[in-house]
Amino acid sequence: MIDKVTLKEKVAYGFGDMASSMFWKLFGMYLLFFYTDVFGLKAAAVGTMFLITRIWDTLFDPVVGTLADRTASRWGKFRPYILYVAIPFGVIGVLTFTTPDLSERGKLVYAYITYSAMMMIYSLINVPYASLLGVISADAKERNTLASFRMAFAFAGSLIALAMIEPLVTFFSKGTTVRTAWQMAVAVIAVICVLLFLGCFAGVKERVQPIKEEKPSLKEDLKDLSGNKPWWILLCAGIMALIFNSIRDGATLYYFKYFIQNIEAFKLGTTSITYSTLYLIVGQGANIIGVILASPVANRIGKKNTYMGAMVIASVLSILFYWLGKEQLVLIFSFQFVISICAGIIFPLLWSMYADIADYSEWKSGRRATGLIFSSSSMSQKFGWTIGGALTGWLLDAFGFKANQVQGSSAQTGILLMLSFLPAIGSFLSIIFIALYPLSESRVAEIAIALEKRRKQS
Repeated sequence: MIDKVTLKEKVAYGFGDMASSMFWKLFGMYLLFFYTDVFGLKAAAVGTMFLITRIWDTLFDPVVGTLADRTASRWGKFRPYILYVAIPFGVIGVLTFTTPDLSERGKLVYAYITYSAMMMIYSLINVPYASLLGVISADAKERNTLASFRMAFAFAGSLIALAMIEPLVTFFSKGTTVRTAWQMAVAVIAVICVLLFLGCFAGVKERVQPIKEEKPSLKEDLKDLSGNKPWWILLCAGIMALIFNSIRDGATLYYFKYFIQNIEAFKLGTTSITYSTLYLIVGQGANIIGVILASPVANRIGKKNTYMGAMVIASVLSILFYWLGKEQLVLIFSFQFVISICAGIIFPLLWSMYADIADYSEWKSGRRATGLIFSSSSMSQKFGWTIGGALTGWLLDAFGFKANQVQGSSAQTGILLMLSFLPAIGSFLSIIFIALYPLSESRVAEIAIALEKRRKQS
């Protein structure tokens, strides 16, 4: 008998990704802009930093996964990491958006150190958090629901962060410098993140136990993983999907500041709300709609078909985005809305499919390496952002971008390409990979029944 997951627990599970996503969205949308236009670093140097630091951090994720798989405590394998890493997560996040008065080289070294530390801390809390999906419930449909809760809260957290950050910076700027205002604004968000992580720790349970409790061999786990075809396919599909998102996200602020010219949309009291903020909020709201649609649509037509359909629509609309003029704001926002719905649909499906792959691996090998397998989801996320983030910085430099100056036609065209054709390449490749994914709903159900029989016999 599988314990039923209560609504309260689903909400608590969602708190974890709400916290992660608040910072992750700041990194994806604002960090490159912060480094170039606030901290004063060159775009190409930041792109290279993203590549170097994120490659190391990407390789660090499987280390965290294997460590979590071997953890045994009164709170389980994965929950202790959420408890103990929550406060360091908030502190390092604030330091990442801190701007000490250093030379240009000193600033770059500081950025390398703080960003590397932030990404490692992110791995230490997010990989165990992601792995919880594989141990809260063994039921595939329940996992779809949990994944949808997770992503709904993730996009809600992103929406909150995007809605808060610029108004907070504006508010704190009235009594201090812009650099200090950024630090204080991020500190407010960091406190919220810590509280959400602690709520997640307190509200979830680890139910699914391995069939046999034996000390697993890392060599055997890695061998099983390297021979796991569905894992490789999903890893590549996830990387390509994240490249699609990271290039679009990283170029958004530049698009509105230098192409649309960041026109003020309206005022809330004395605070100006720009079109860029409104555009990001619309995207996050649409992401949430996509997450809500993911589970019922996938339960009806299958995860694979749902994923492919969403990415086809996103690819086509991204390409068409290139021909939208700066005066066509209604169409710009409409395209953002539909593309973001499609992006919202695919990510809960990815997380749910990783849980299916953990079952497949256990069925095939007799050993359960949930943390290691789920670390790959974080790894694909990091690697996708690594390539996308590095490309964004390099492309800006290649197109002749100069911070806080009027951009030439080459830079403006380049920024437009980064919202249209260039991310569409990533989404198209993601479609190709997911078309090869072999675990259908019926196959996953057969594996779940077989594993349940083994557990009863063990």
